[in-house]
Amino acid sequence: QVQLAESGGGLVQAGGSLRLSCAASGRTFSSYTVGWFRQAPGKGREFVASIRASISWSGTLTYYGDSVKGRFTISRDNAKNTVHLQMNTLKPEDTAVYYCAAVLGGRLGNSMKEYDNWGQGTQVTVSS
Repeated sequence: QVQLAESGGGLVQAGGSLRLSCAASGRTFSSYTVGWFRQAPGKGREFVASIRASISWSGTLTYYGDSVKGRFTISRDNAKNTVHLQMNTLKPEDTAVYYCAAVLGGRLGNSMKEYDNWGQGTQVTVSS
């Protein structure tokens, strides 16, 4: 089990950028697949991006939801037990609470069912 804490949310104008961070406790965070999900008011939780556990032979594998491809980038800094979500060209429809999640091992990571560790979320609001 790991404890996750998101940060970096806030209010930004359309077209702007934000960088979210997910900091984890524990010393084996590199062994976890980490995902970002978001939930807008009145909607279900949506997959945003995931980054697989760091396995030497696999390189860095990332996956993105269709609505954020080309605008968002997920990355990890294993030395700092942190995963980042760089969000560019933000749109009002990106407004949501953003959650990071983690699961031990290499997974595709695009389904909530795969994860057993969740953060509390951080609010992102994009004004038009």
